[in-house]
Amino acid sequence: QVQLVESGGGLVQAGGSLRLSCAVSPFTIRFYTTGWYRQAPGKQRELVATITSTHVTNYADSVRGRFTISRDNAKNTVYLQMNSLKPEDTAVYYCSVDSMISTQGTQVTVSS
Repeated sequence: QVQLVESGGGLVQAGGSLRLSCAVSPFTIRFYTTGWYRQAPGKQRELVATITSTHVTNYADSVRGRFTISRDNAKNTVYLQMNSLKPEDTAVYYCSVDSMISTQGTQVTVSS
């Protein structure tokens, strides 16, 4: 069974940074699009960023210019660098590989 395990969440002040990681096993991410979703309390899950197997990236308008998605195929790991965090970025963040979305998530809380 494929496991997607996120880490790196936490509590940070507005304007701060966090780096999320997602380790995928036992699975090779090399040929698949990977991404990050988030879900805030009382809101629908939204797609934050994706990166294809050829490293083409795409971002939600709300995070473009502040967040950077990357991947390390050798480590089967996906990253999300989040800078200039805002209180509205507070959510549980989930990673995805192809059509698989993690069910664990990591909490990001941004205080004002």
